[in-house]
Amino acid sequence: MPDSRVPRPRRFLVCEPRHFAVQYAINPWMNPGTRVDIDLAQEQWRSLISAYRAHGHTVDTVEPVPGLPDMVFAANSAVVVAGRVFGSSFHAPERRPESTAYETWFKSAGFDVYRPESVCEGEGDLVPAGRWILAGTGFRTTRAAHHEVQEHFGVPVIGLKLTDPYFYHLDTALFVLDDGHGGREGNIAYYPEAFSPGSREVLARLYPDAVVATREDALTFGLNSVSDGHHVFIDPGATALAAELTRHGYLPVPVDLSEFRKAGGGIKCCTQEIRS
Repeated sequence: MPDSRVPRPRRFLVCEPRHFAVQYAINPWMNPGTRVDIDLAQEQWRSLISAYRAHGHTVDTVEPVPGLPDMVFAANSAVVVAGRVFGSSFHAPERRPESTAYETWFKSAGFDVYRPESVCEGEGDLVPAGRWILAGTGFRTTRAAHHEVQEHFGVPVIGLKLTDPYFYHLDTALFVLDDGHGGREGNIAYYPEAFSPGSREVLARLYPDAVVATREDALTFGLNSVSDGHHVFIDPGATALAAELTRHGYLPVPVDLSEFRKAGGGIKCCTQEIRS
């Protein structure tokens, strides 16, 4: 059993759920009649931020904008690799103003921001994984965006087709456990049935030792997790996945973000990683 997993300090960008609500339906999880307990949402979100900081990570915060209830899902705003920011262009009109709000933050923090020409939803569908970027398509981010990403970063992009509408973003069906930093072999956890047959084969070839999740754990947003290479911030309901991660030498850190599931989001959705 691996016992030498080494956490690497990360820098995260988040947005307080001050205006969080379910006001429209753009994925199967959302029902505009659903009431959000905003106090509970705030409490859960703060617990995530506290967990990050307690484990040595830096957390920056972007100011929430009234009228943008999904702005809390910071992962969708961009993907950042080696200090370069590839922005977002949302599929749903309701979310498009979020791109400008996040772009303003990045520019004020000293970053240049590339605006994509194609529909692209940031880390929702673009998952940096060491030597390459895993890129989802099928529901939101387009294949054309994959080409833009590769040209922008000069990093190979591996396209993966999502086929189950409950896993509408790649970060609901897969997350990176270890990106191979420092000479390590990278690895992932994922739910194979969220993908097309060909994409399953690709993932099996790239990651023969991947941690495979059950549908039950995937539906609790267990794969919408964040790993620092040792600690895995994970939904407490994903018990089988947590046990499997432990068996592989990782340390699960349960954080309950169940209120955000009403909008189809979880831990990773609320977390943008700024990779320097």
